[in-house]
Amino acid sequence: MGHNIHFNERTGKHAFFSVKQPAWHNLGQLVSDYPNSAEALRFAGLDYQVVKSPIFTKPEGLQVSDSGDLEPLGQIPVPSHFVTLRSDLNIPLGVVGKDYKIIQNTDAFAFFDAIVADGNGINYETAGALGNGERIFITAKLAEGITIGNDDRIDQYIFLSTSHNGTGSITAAFTPVRVVCQNTLNAAMGKLSNVVRIRHTSGAKERLKQAHQLMGIVSRSTEIAETTFNRWSKIRISDKEVKKLIELALAPNTETAQKVTLGAYDELSTNFKNQAEKAFSYAMMSDAQLLPTTEGTLFGAYNAVTGYFQNVRNYKTEEEKMKSILFGGTAQTKGQKAFNLCQTIASDGLEILGSN
Repeated sequence: MGHNIHFNERTGKHAFFSVKQPAWHNLGQLVSDYPNSAEALRFAGLDYQVVKSPIFTKPEGLQVSDSGDLEPLGQIPVPSHFVTLRSDLNIPLGVVGKDYKIIQNTDAFAFFDAIVADGNGINYETAGALGNGERIFITAKLAEGITIGNDDRIDQYIFLSTSHNGTGSITAAFTPVRVVCQNTLNAAMGKLSNVVRIRHTSGAKERLKQAHQLMGIVSRSTEIAETTFNRWSKIRISDKEVKKLIELALAPNTETAQKVTLGAYDELSTNFKNQAEKAFSYAMMSDAQLLPTTEGTLFGAYNAVTGYFQNVRNYKTEEEKMKSILFGGTAQTKGQKAFNLCQTIASDGLEILGSN
């Protein structure tokens, strides 16, 4: 099951909800209106608690009892580690150290409640659980967006994910998403980080409530993004130059990039050429690329790279896609590379693409 969305056999529902747009693989609950925190928890099947349960080991062998008889060795506690247990279904989720602090699903939503308390409006768009519920995620749309040109809008989203199995930290990320084609734009703006990470240690619950840290990043990133993308939308670029930019952004290493620069296409791998061709086709034919701000512009060339990873590239699972786009995977790496190329072009001209 490639989507990896948890299916609760007790309720007969998948642990996912989405507002207006269908869920992954058309699973989960589709709702028409934006829910509040309590409703979102319930719609997404996240209204469960996680507890730490002691671990015991049972060694092989026999021992002499008080009566002199031989009997199996008894269980021995393992004080350094615990099992995280989903209490509603009694399903083990992972093994953690004794200092590991559980962040309940309700605590994760407290992060968004803190944003609302600071006077920033949000709408819960999606939430769900993966596997047996060991990993959860929430996306919420902020009230303000980025406008490119007159009517090309990029919504602002906050994405939060946490785990209950001891792997990874609590992660909150700022993610602009294009409404027209659901194209997630994840390149970092300049040297600003767009991610806040909190370890599962003492005090994590309180730090999770300090949403203003990420909101400060969002505010600065939004200003930079809007200025940058609007500038790019006014820079004209030919189809040939778009293709070259895509190839340079997708190049897996310096050697491949050099071959692209020199035009040595016969020496490039078939896999790379196919990937670049699919991204270029998206650049030329996608509806999102036919807007005044994207058609024949530098912004459109950048959007073609990020759009390829969001809308064209095949992933083995939706979780793999999520990691690639949001958490420093290939999509983010190539998106950052495209962003840097566009910054250079905006500053120095199209010579980097072999233009005169």
